[in-house]
Amino acid sequence: MAKLYLQRHLKTYFNAEKRFCGWSDIAIIPGQDSEVEKVIRDISGLKIDKFFSSPLYRNLQTTEIILQKMGLYPFFKHMDSGKMQDWGYLSGKGDKCVEVFVSEKLNERFYGDLQGLEHQAMREKFSDEQVLQWRRSYDVRPPHGESLKDTFKRTIPFYKKYIEPELKAGKNVLIVSSGNALRSIVKHIENIPDDKIIDFEIPFGGLVKYEFDENMNLIKR
Repeated sequence: MAKLYLQRHLKTYFNAEKRFCGWSDIAIIPGQDSEVEKVIRDISGLKIDKFFSSPLYRNLQTTEIILQKMGLYPFFKHMDSGKMQDWGYLSGKGDKCVEVFVSEKLNERFYGDLQGLEHQAMREKFSDEQVLQWRRSYDVRPPHGESLKDTFKRTIPFYKKYIEPELKAGKNVLIVSSGNALRSIVKHIENIPDDKIIDFEIPFGGLVKYEFDENMNLIKR
């Protein structure tokens, strides 16, 4: 039985200040020792064959922390077109170097004009309900940004092309990414209705675990 692990990144400076993050490339905050310990407890003992991550720094940092605690270190293999894909390869690597496949398709939703702005300021300007719709609904876009539906349209084709084949081959896969990218994958796997996904969220540092049979039927969450 193949296993899929969905790991949300640790808290960033923008998360701590309750700002819209999106594609803003913000680092995680220091001093999250208890959260790191929880992540390691969740991951400890798991057999993981393939690692995937978004290229946003918070996701790469979280991936690095996980691997370092496992006595490994990451080699980030960029999958998107450009020099990092063409030239960023290894001709050889040590036993402790682990490939992590990186793609923008796994990025957080793009929050457009809201990126860097405080949630509360936007609630006061537009209403609590409007901000909730922008943050959690399926098909409402923030100004010049992406809805979860838009995010779904880029994450799920990537998931079907690159991740499902690994699972079908019986391999265990870890994806480290941001909240809405992971929500879109959860929606796909669990077939959550559009109007119900608003209620689902993975906390910072949270892990969702799935088991599938050889036909990709979901056995356990």
